[in-house]
Amino acid sequence: MVGTDVSASAQSSDQPWDAVVIGAGQAGLSAAHHLRRRGVPTLVLDGNDAPGGAWQHRWDSLRMDGVHGVADLPGAPAPPRGPQRANEVLPAWFAAYEAEQGIEVVRPVRVTRVESEGELLRVRADDRSWLTRTLVNATGTWERPFVPTYPGQETFSGEQLHASGYRGAEAFRGRRVVVVGGGASAVQLLGEIAPVTDTLWVTRREPVWAGDTDEFDGTAIVRAVEERVVAGLPPASVVSVTGLRLRPQEQAAAARGAYERHPMFVRVEPDGVRMPDGTFEPADVILWATGFRPDVSHLAPLGLRSPLGGITLLPGPNGPQSATTAAADPRVQLVGYGPSASTIGGNRGGLAAAIAIVKHLRSAHPAGSGSPAGVA
Repeated sequence: MVGTDVSASAQSSDQPWDAVVIGAGQAGLSAAHHLRRRGVPTLVLDGNDAPGGAWQHRWDSLRMDGVHGVADLPGAPAPPRGPQRANEVLPAWFAAYEAEQGIEVVRPVRVTRVESEGELLRVRADDRSWLTRTLVNATGTWERPFVPTYPGQETFSGEQLHASGYRGAEAFRGRRVVVVGGGASAVQLLGEIAPVTDTLWVTRREPVWAGDTDEFDGTAIVRAVEERVVAGLPPASVVSVTGLRLRPQEQAAAARGAYERHPMFVRVEPDGVRMPDGTFEPADVILWATGFRPDVSHLAPLGLRSPLGGITLLPGPNGPQSATTAAADPRVQLVGYGPSASTIGGNRGGLAAAIAIVKHLRSAHPAGSGSPAGVA
């Protein structure tokens, strides 16, 4: 499905754009908004069939009053909290934003490669391609669920699924569920599943619980994430710094002992898992709440990765969440990656990316030397 306002030239063209944004989630829409405000002709490519980013794929039981904070989009307040389904409310909000802002989106487009062609970048998606002077990568992580490998995994006779495939607790009623993972998604899913069936929570490390106070140094947290990507390391989880906390809707699970953490099993067997002390825990389901990895494989031809495994970003000029420029290629901005991997960070990263792109275009094309539209 392609938006009705998308021009024919946006479908595939060798006329270069000043900026192409890959991904129409929070970070991508923010970047597109700030680029358009600065007069930069911008095309957005999105892999989904419809607006909504990853929110449209969340489970039906996730309600607006249960989601982690959703930041406003630039010039558009976030929908209020309430009992409505998040996978309906937030996609509708994104769709309205695209229409109201006049953001040109082509979808569904699954970008497979980004290559350098002289001063330009070529963005490829199957039989279509686009040329651009700069790129904003805002693909997030949803398309790259991570499942670790353990001995015997292939022998398990029950059901194994990643949290991205979770569709509600009722599917597990009467089945013993081993929930793997020490992050916020594991805590949330246990909160739903434990009241209807028997669960076992296992993690590689002791969970990091937040204290009784809601206060934490957000700037220090984001700066710690920035330090990793500036050093070329893969981004770390923010929750590892902020700590976990239980919401009111998870108290029933807590009362059942669902949050008694057990060490990670050493192998999987057909009917369950073998624990480090040799005991056996039966299981009908293994639910891997083991997080996601950045969806950046299409950028591989650009050689952006450092020897340490991450994409090195230049330090942000206006705070940690403005670290968006790829050190190996300043034509490329990454938002929703590392320090900007949150809804608030995505917005700030989108602004930082737009500012960096305008600066790059002006530097590469001084006024009077064939300057791209809008940045002379």
